[in-house]
Amino acid sequence: MTTSERSLSKGPVPQGLIRLYSMRFCPFAQRARLVLVAKGIKHEVVNINLKNKPDWFFEKSPLGLVPSIETSDGKIIYESPIVCEYLDEAFPGTRLIPSDPYAKAEQKMLLEAFSAVTPIYHKIAFAMKNNEDTAELKSQFFEKLKKLEEALAKKNSPYFGGESVSMIDYMLWPSFEPFCIFGLEDLMEKTPQVKAWHDRMLQDPAVKATFIEPEVFLEFYKLYSQDNLDAVDYGLN
Repeated sequence: MTTSERSLSKGPVPQGLIRLYSMRFCPFAQRARLVLVAKGIKHEVVNINLKNKPDWFFEKSPLGLVPSIETSDGKIIYESPIVCEYLDEAFPGTRLIPSDPYAKAEQKMLLEAFSAVTPIYHKIAFAMKNNEDTAELKSQFFEKLKKLEEALAKKNSPYFGGESVSMIDYMLWPSFEPFCIFGLEDLMEKTPQVKAWHDRMLQDPAVKATFIEPEVFLEFYKLYSQDNLDAVDYGLN
């Protein structure tokens, strides 16, 4: 795997590589990183400062969001579910998306149901910044977490996709890494199936390769909440 953590190169993508336009702490971009690593796809990473986007980036991502990928023949794909599905279909290796239409639909429905946690995260971060009470927001988050608990119990399998890690596990995982920052760890003690899944995911090679330590996440959020332009580079040598 080739990475270019600081470069903001806009030159052609080298033959045989995928270029990922990312931001180290973005959960949506991490989905793409997980899939790239899990499938062993050779790639390089260009991290974008989302608070100070270069003008040329809008040629690579019309919405100005990450992730976006670029191929060596100039194709551009953006939006995390679309990027991840493309990578799974276009490259060999373990298929992460189920071939069965109903199983595929199940995964998409579960992701759609849990995607509502993103605004709650933002509200918790804003409340913490202003020293406001987060109890009600955490309660809302717990309701979403219980839906995942029910889904795992119903499936009676170690992963949301079955007996092995699949696309839905990688799509959900990035929402769990910053739990400690928002004081949500105790919620998993009330959802033992999700807790067991979380512990298994920590041992997954792709998760290990993309994992960001809690203390690094915490310092990033402190800087980001202060609109510090250097936040996205925190922790780089």
